[in-house]
Amino acid sequence: MAEKIKIDLVSDVVCPWCVIGYKRLERAISEMGIEDKIELEWQPFELNPHMPPEGQNVQEHLTEKYGSSLEDQKLSQERMTEFGEELGFTFDYFDDMRMANTRDAHVLLEYAHEKGKQTELKMRLVTAFFSERKDVSKRAVLAEELKAVGLNAEEAMARLDDDNARYEVTSKEQYWQGLGVSSVPTFVFDKKSALTGAQPVEVFKQVLTELIEK
Repeated sequence: MAEKIKIDLVSDVVCPWCVIGYKRLERAISEMGIEDKIELEWQPFELNPHMPPEGQNVQEHLTEKYGSSLEDQKLSQERMTEFGEELGFTFDYFDDMRMANTRDAHVLLEYAHEKGKQTELKMRLVTAFFSERKDVSKRAVLAEELKAVGLNAEEAMARLDDDNARYEVTSKEQYWQGLGVSSVPTFVFDKKSALTGAQPVEVFKQVLTELIEK
């Protein structure tokens, strides 16, 4: 097979199911031994584009946005923590956790894509947010994570003050929403078919097998 399977993964940095979905996809690809046949690109989606710079307490946020009780939230977080453990990812939920604005993170992920380090930066940012209790809307944190994956932090951070770079993120978000993406994670295969949600490893294997056989 000469051509690679292109997977566009529409997601947000502060979306736990996006992490679980990606790690399951990664496991499917690894178990099938087809790493060299996949081209993955992360596409922007902001769960809370109007989140103020100071963020919002996660519990308050989830109650306000989805009407979920604290008990429901705790159960959901326990479930996600278990799923994370199965996949080698740590979710460290705590009472004072705050939901963050992710626009800057998405601008930097576009930069990282140009440099061939998008997945590394994405995983660094989700780990910072979910495992290390860091605020991924803060520029000092973002600069630190850029350096951690070997990117030029100064050059990348300059993008945050570039209107064109910011516009590119919002126009990409609008593009995917225009195609009907309304929840994340959404996995788009060769721009022809899509899966929504953190599907089981076996489902990813089935889809990838069908695409390879084509």
